[in-house]
Amino acid sequence: MLRMKQQSKLTLSDEELQLVNDAGWILTKHIITRKVYEMFGHLAEQYKVVVEKGNLPLPVVQPSPKISRGENYLLLPYVMLDYPRCFSGENIFAVRTMFWWGNFFSITLQLSGEYKKIFEESLIAGHDLLKQHEFYVCINEDAWQHHFEKENYSPLYQLTQEEMQQVILQKEFVKLAVKFPLNYWSKIAETLPEKFSVLMQLLKP
Repeated sequence: MLRMKQQSKLTLSDEELQLVNDAGWILTKHIITRKVYEMFGHLAEQYKVVVEKGNLPLPVVQPSPKISRGENYLLLPYVMLDYPRCFSGENIFAVRTMFWWGNFFSITLQLSGEYKKIFEESLIAGHDLLKQHEFYVCINEDAWQHHFEKENYSPLYQLTQEEMQQVILQKEFVKLAVKFPLNYWSKIAETLPEKFSVLMQLLKP
C-alpha cells in the first residue's frame, strides 16, 4: 500500500505532463531573466548618477553594483541589484532592487549597525515624504524577508510618524521598501530611479 501511495505521488497530472514536454516556457523564462539583468544594469547606471550628483554622506561602499539571481525565494525565481552596498558584519548600508517572479518589482533601503544610527533620525523626519511615495516599513524580526505580507511590512499610510519612529528605534535594523506589480514593466525604468532618488534625498545632511 505504501509503495502504491509513493508511486501515486510521482505520477504527473495532465498539466504537469504537458509542461514537462514543453521546453518553450523554460526558454522564455531565460529570456525574461536576461532582460531583467539588462534592465537592472541600466538602473545601476542611473543610480550611480544620482549618488555622484547628490554628494551624499554615504559610507564607503563597494564600488560596483552587484546583480545576482536565485531560483528559490519562497519557491520562486528572483533577480536582485544591490547598489549602493556595504555589507560589513553588523554594519549594513544597502539599496536592493528586486524582481520576484510572479509577484513584483521592489526597491528597499536596508540599514543596520552604525549606518542605522547615522541615518535613522533623517528617515523618521521623512515620514510624510515616504508615505506620499507609498513606502512600507519592515516590522519583522527577520531582516532577510522580502515579501510584503502583513507580518513583514506595514504601509506608512497606516502609521503616524510617532508609530514609525517606535518601529525604527526598537529594532536593530531598518528597512523601507516600495513595490510595483510586474505589469509596470514598461514604466519601471522611470519609476524605480524616482523612488531611489526619494531615498537618497532623505539621507542628505
